[in-house]
Amino acid sequence: MGCVPSALPPGDPAPEDGSLPEGALDGAGERPLGIYVHVPFCTVRCGYCDFNTYTAEELGDTRGASRATYAEAVIAELRLARRVLGRDDRPVSTVFLGGGTPTLLSSADLGAVLAAVAGEFGLADDAEVTTEANPDSVALWDLEELRAVGFNRISLGMQSAVPRVLQVLDRTHDPLRVPAAVEWARTAGFEEVSLDLIYGTPGESVADWEESLDAALACGPDHVSAYSLIVEDGTALARRVRRGELPMPDEDDLADKYLLADERLGGAGLEWYEVSNWARRPESRSRHNLAYWTGGDWWGAGPGAHSHVGGVRWWNVKHPAAYADRLAAGASPVHAREVLDEESRRVERVLLEIRLRDGLPVLALDQHGRGQVARLVDEGLLTLRTERLVLTQRGRLLADAVVRDLLP
Repeated sequence: MGCVPSALPPGDPAPEDGSLPEGALDGAGERPLGIYVHVPFCTVRCGYCDFNTYTAEELGDTRGASRATYAEAVIAELRLARRVLGRDDRPVSTVFLGGGTPTLLSSADLGAVLAAVAGEFGLADDAEVTTEANPDSVALWDLEELRAVGFNRISLGMQSAVPRVLQVLDRTHDPLRVPAAVEWARTAGFEEVSLDLIYGTPGESVADWEESLDAALACGPDHVSAYSLIVEDGTALARRVRRGELPMPDEDDLADKYLLADERLGGAGLEWYEVSNWARRPESRSRHNLAYWTGGDWWGAGPGAHSHVGGVRWWNVKHPAAYADRLAAGASPVHAREVLDEESRRVERVLLEIRLRDGLPVLALDQHGRGQVARLVDEGLLTLRTERLVLTQRGRLLADAVVRDLLP
């Protein structure tokens, strides 16, 4: 949930100093504040990946795009964020480092970024501080250093336990590295360990997916994210599908694998709290991602990173060199922004909160949406709990169709 799409949307021009429209910080103290840091570096570009990431070969010697100086650029943006947010004195509730592979930077650099967040804004006493990591990008000593500088949650990109499935995805880690990485994280003192899985890879059988679920559960994670594979335009995977080398994911197969995941994860004591996410206990839910899904405020630092504060959304320039150059010149790295009107915010609320186990308040719907509720309940897609709408298991499989019915 932190990854940044490679394509930037159109938007309105943003001021060079990054300042926000009047009123954006009204009521800010009632909303959580998160910081997302995008680290765009990867050792190998995975064939399915559509995120704003780069290998060393792609960046070459481009000025400002060096891993060695990347933390400095991010820290410069965090200082800019403090100036822009001005009177907003909220301590940061969550920090999430995503990518790319954040752990390709040194623990010292990641610690310096976290120290800058704490220095500029302060960290809440119970702040959730997460980094993503590939299993082959960390060892015990790395995790001990990360824990020592303040990270308390780690999300490991497992994806699959089956080597030939990983090969199709262009993932390079040994599946046996995953349980080792989880054990190292526990030894290092990480309070929460999450595993990311992907299902529906071309050639993956139901038995393969079952093997991956069993392997993930054997690690005893606190949290699991399981996402269906999406073949994104412009990726190497999409080109292979277009050439007929690989089949497109099958919708019925994806549904079967989702139901299997829900059965296995639920049976092992992990409860779904968002359509694609399961947690062992409420405290294990990703609070950072929950802020995305419930309209919280977050500042996204890094090339291509998106931010949202008080109904204003903006996104940074895409290339690491352009990003670093803007900041070195004392300017905001923002590429464009949009100010959401009340109807747009309401529509986004429906789109996102309906996916949560806590549900969507009926009052968030307009007259059209309320008129659909009884039928959707009768069809077994929704349940109504104390004036909140919650997807049934069947409704989770058809969540996009439910949203289309609820919105005019």
